[in-house]
This record gives sequence, structure tokens and C-alpha cells, in this order.
Amino acid sequence: MEAVKYGEIEFVEDGGGEVTSAAGSNRNDGISSFWGPVTSSHEWCEKNYVYSSYVAEFYNTISNVPCILLALVGLLSSLLQRFEKRFSVLHLSNMALAIGSIMYHATLQHVQQQSDETPMVWEMLLYIYILYSPDWHYRSTMPTFLFLYGVSFAVLHSVIRFDIGFKVHYVILCLLCIPRMYKYYIQTQDMSAKRLAKLYFATLFLGSLCWLGDRFCCSQISGWPINPQGHALWHVFMGFNSYFANTFLMFCRAQQREWSPQVVYFMGILPYVRIEKPKIRRFQHYGNVYHQCWL
Repeated sequence: MEAVKYGEIEFVEDGGGEVTSAAGSNRNDGISSFWGPVTSSHEWCEKNYVYSSYVAEFYNTISNVPCILLALVGLLSSLLQRFEKRFSVLHLSNMALAIGSIMYHATLQHVQQQSDETPMVWEMLLYIYILYSPDWHYRSTMPTFLFLYGVSFAVLHSVIRFDIGFKVHYVILCLLCIPRMYKYYIQTQDMSAKRLAKLYFATLFLGSLCWLGDRFCCSQISGWPINPQGHALWHVFMGFNSYFANTFLMFCRAQQREWSPQVVYFMGILPYVRIEKPKIRRFQHYGNVYHQCWL
């Protein structure tokens, strides 16, 4: 038998050419893998290739769909009401992250894992910009620094396979956002907007519990009659978490711009921000007479 190590997972090849995990992989022996041996730094608490040879972790893959749909709703709202471009980019980054996560969990390959992890960092840099830029006096320095930071991280992460370092780095970026979100929460008087912030914190808390349970209690969960699919639930909670965060930030920014924001509900369920921008005064000169126009 020959042992071959891919990333942090060791696979053993027997005399017949069959590859199995030496560390108790989640491999399902009933269906062969289209993508080959696992090369990502770790797997999650879900059996691989149960439903298809093209999808390694089925539930962890499809659980990203709600995030894409919610980001699409937010993007349409942002574009139709002509919010600042930063919010369109933010919704697009949510979609890119979800697509990267689909690629990672469907293949469990190292390159696809980076297509999940790198957008996670880029997304948090966008949140930092949106949260802190209104009080930043030097308009060009923050986006320039964050852009260079994001590019540098992407290059380093493609060369150095961060694992624990990536998680610590991501948590630090998240912690930088939370105090500012809380500041906006206490400054906001609108109860509907405050409810969005509460939903943001609630989904973050519940999603984190699901992630931790799936990551550190897998040996116990594997013995249960039904796997609760904690990592898939993390994806769902974080999809809603991003949507609630984006909607709350759109409300706060609209207040700063005096756009008379209101939180309304699509079909009485899904909240979004409706704004009413003030009409702009323009003065047109005809001879010696100025005419006031309302646009």
C-alpha cells in the first residue's frame, strides 16, 4: 500500500488502485469521484459523493443557493433605486462568494477552496469600507489601501496555504465590523431598521454555532441517526446574515444622504429599503433671467 498526502489529508492506495483516506475520510464508497482525491485542506462533516460523482458535499453545495438569490434581490433593489455603486458591488461580492463556495464544496479541491476563501476576505474589506468611509476624511486613501490589501492577500494565499492563519485573519476582519454595526444600531431610531440589525446579530450567532458544531463535534454527530448538516446551515444563516447587514447599511447610508429611507416588506416577508431622493434644483440661464427647474 502506498500513502499519498494531499494538503492535510492522507490517502492510501491499495494494490488495486483504490484510494481511501488514512484519516477516516468522508468518502462514500458507492459512487466514484469525478474530481479525484481531495486536495483541500480539510473536509466537513458530510459524506462525500452520496448523490452524484460531480458533487462531493451535496448539502454544503446547494445551501449556497439562498445566498445567491438574496444577493440578487439586494442587487436589483440597489440598481433600480440608484443607490451608490458600493452597494451593487457588495451584493455582487456576496454572489461571488456563494459561487466560490459551491465550487469548493462540490469539488473539495485546493484551487476551488481558494475561490471560496479569497472572496470571503474581499467581502469583509468591502464591509469595512462601507462602515468606516463616511467618517474618513481622506477619500482616496481607504479604498486604495483596502484594494492593495485584498490583492496582496490573494497573491499570498495562492502561494502559502493558510489554514489556521486564514481563520484567525477572517475573524479579526469580522470583529472590526461588529463595533461599527453596533454604533449604527444605537444611532438609528427607526424600529424596523433596528430589527434588521438584530436579525444580523442573531443569524451571525446561530450560524457560528452551526459552524463550530460541525467542525468540532463531527465524531459525535456521525453517530446520530440524522446529520443536522451544520455547515450547510451555516451557509443558509450567513446568506440571510449578509442580506440583513446589506439592507441595514443601505438604510443607514440613505439616512446620511437624507433620502427618507423606509423598511418595507416584499410580499410581507422579505425586508428591503425604499428611498425617496430629494429633487435637485438646477438653474438655467436665459438672457438675464434664471429659471428654476425641478428634476
